[in-house]
Amino acid sequence: MKQNKWKHLKFEKYVFVLLLAIELIMSFTFLGFIHIDPISLTTAYIPIVVAGCLLGPLESTLIGLVFGLASMYKASALYVVSDDKIFSPLYSGNPIGSILLSVGSRVLFGFVIGYLFSLIKGRKYEKIGIWILSLISQWIHAFLVFTVMGACFPQLGYTGMLTFHMGINDALIALCCLLWVEVAYKIYHKERIQKYKDAVNQSLDDPYLSSKIVAISSGISFLIICIAIFSTGYFANRSTYMLKQHRVHVTKTIEIDLLHLQVQFLIAMLALDFILILTMLMIYRYMKYREYQGEIDFLTGVMGRRLFLQHCQNIQNDQRIHGHQGWFLFLDVDWFKQINDKLGHIAGDETLKKFAMFLKEQFEPYGAVGRVGGDEFAVMIEEEMSQEVLEKELEQFFQNISGIQKEVTVSCSIGVYRFTYPKTIKELLTKTDEILYEAKANGRGCFVIR
Repeated sequence: MKQNKWKHLKFEKYVFVLLLAIELIMSFTFLGFIHIDPISLTTAYIPIVVAGCLLGPLESTLIGLVFGLASMYKASALYVVSDDKIFSPLYSGNPIGSILLSVGSRVLFGFVIGYLFSLIKGRKYEKIGIWILSLISQWIHAFLVFTVMGACFPQLGYTGMLTFHMGINDALIALCCLLWVEVAYKIYHKERIQKYKDAVNQSLDDPYLSSKIVAISSGISFLIICIAIFSTGYFANRSTYMLKQHRVHVTKTIEIDLLHLQVQFLIAMLALDFILILTMLMIYRYMKYREYQGEIDFLTGVMGRRLFLQHCQNIQNDQRIHGHQGWFLFLDVDWFKQINDKLGHIAGDETLKKFAMFLKEQFEPYGAVGRVGGDEFAVMIEEEMSQEVLEKELEQFFQNISGIQKEVTVSCSIGVYRFTYPKTIKELLTKTDEILYEAKANGRGCFVIR
């Protein structure tokens, strides 16, 4: 597995946090538990399913954890019905059993649904598999909850078999889940969104976000949270006062329940505010995307020369890594003109696109990839990497690109320069270019490390 996966997946992080905030809102509002007498429809599991479909098992498991903690908190109120008290470690008489039921079953559900989605991705009938999983996710969730409930609280007579006795309301929720997943999947995989995702993931960090600005922003956020917390206590107190003014006898139990409800409202509102902030951040990223659109190579989708070199310069200016060692790679597709002449320019363009794709897959998790000329590419490896590991990655890359075209074997020459930060861009390019020509002199289709 590549190192520091999430460092290079800014867009995926936004989607994950967005789904996390949606889960909090649904868990603490009517959106997650729709009460229509005499039934109660649970929809709070749907963001878990969406996360499993779009992102993966890790993300859906974490959102399942949030769902479980939220349900445990809600069950800890004094006003809940007796059947729901088994979800609270405070009132069930079996604290461990309640934690396993509230949290454990939802975490397990998140992992299972995410893992099942990962199994069908890339398959021939992927879309049908997604539809089926979305529909049956309601029953998977119920089966896990009932099974854990039966194991931890056998006296209540619940078993996983109760899943198969679920009614029409559950079928309606299953259809609702399918609709959610289908809409989210289509939006997420739109070509425009994918281009935006790629641009966000490879965009530079904002140079204006200095430590001072970050500190001020963090301070303001902390102040807002504190005000929200004190406001929650204030409104709980005023609610108690209001009831007393209407000659309602307010016991200590009622006061606790009022505070409990206010905390739920607080969390839901903070989650909503977070969604708004996240939306603004994504709009900002989109504007940066429009700004850098002219600096992204149109054909291959990697950084263009200007953006790539600017990125390398920004890395060199980071004083925190001064004295550390890095790698700079210069790559040239061998006999590219002959590929164009023999197979045509369309095949030549396809060769460059696939070459860039394999280059991104192999090295983008470790740093930045750019197209600096017609058939010339460059890589800045920013992560700590031994020469042995680098050589293995290069050998794998050679193997991957060899099958790009059926008619010819695609190869490249690579010059690799090991340097100590900081180095000027001119020095990096000059030194690596010299090493590249050495690789070409050695017969091409090889790499030279200096």
